[in-house]
Amino acid sequence: MTLIRETILDAVQTTLQPLDYVHAMWQGGAAAFNRADEWSDIDLMIIADGDHVADTVTALETALQSLSPIDIRNELPTPTWHGHWQTFYRLRDTSPFLFIDCVVLKRSNPNRFLETELHGQAVVHFDKGDFTQPPPFSVENHIELLKKRFEAVKVMFNLFHYVMTQKELNRGNSMDALAYYHAFTLRPLVEVLRMQHDPARYNFYIRYAKYDLPPEVVVRLEPLFFVTDAADLATKLTQAGELFTEACAQVDFDAIRHKLTGKK
Repeated sequence: MTLIRETILDAVQTTLQPLDYVHAMWQGGAAAFNRADEWSDIDLMIIADGDHVADTVTALETALQSLSPIDIRNELPTPTWHGHWQTFYRLRDTSPFLFIDCVVLKRSNPNRFLETELHGQAVVHFDKGDFTQPPPFSVENHIELLKKRFEAVKVMFNLFHYVMTQKELNRGNSMDALAYYHAFTLRPLVEVLRMQHDPARYNFYIRYAKYDLPPEVVVRLEPLFFVTDAADLATKLTQAGELFTEACAQVDFDAIRHKLTGKK
C-alpha cells in the first residue's frame, strides 16, 4: 500500500495532539500556498516545550513507524541555522516525493516561519493557544531593507557579473564560467526582479519564481537558465546583463510599498 499525505498527517496529529508538551502543528511549504500536488513533500511544523523536544521526536517517529518503516532519516546537525531541530524522513511505503521535512520548534523561540507575506497561510492541524498567529510585518522596515539591498546588489553586479564569467570563458574553463554565471549574474538578476514583482520574498531566488513573477517576465528569464555551450553562455551573459539594467530602471519603491501594503 502506498501511503498518502492525509494518512501520514492524521497519524502524526492523533499521536501528538494529546501530549501536554506539544502545543501546535501545522503545514508550511506548498500547502501554505494552496499548491500541494502529487510531487509535494510534507513541510511539517510542530511547537513543543524546549525540554521535551526529544520526547516529541520520539512520539513523531513512533507515529511514522506505525504506518511504515522509515527508509531514510536525515537529521540536520545542531545547532541549525534557524535554532530548531529539523529532520527529513522518507517512509518505505510512500512515493519518494512525499518525504517529510519536519521542524520541531521550541516554544520559547519566536522564529516560527509564520509570516504570511513570506511563507503563505499556515495550514493548522491543531493549536492549543495562539502559537500559530502570524507576527506583524512592517512594510516600512522592509522598504528600508530593500533599498539598502538594492544598492548593494547593483554594486556587486557591476563588479562581478561580466568579469567573473567572461574570464573563465577566456580561459576555456566552461564549468567555472557557468558556476559564476549562476552566482554573479542570475542570482542578483532574479533578486532585483523579485524586488519589483514580489518584494516580500525578494531573497527567495528561483523558489516559487514561476508563480510569483509575471508570466511575461518568466518567459524572458527562464531561457537564461538553460545554456547549451560556451558560446551560448557568452550570449546569455549579455542578455542577462541587459535584463538586469532594465529591471533596475523599473524598480520603484513607491510602487513596491503599495504592493506590500496590498498583501496585508
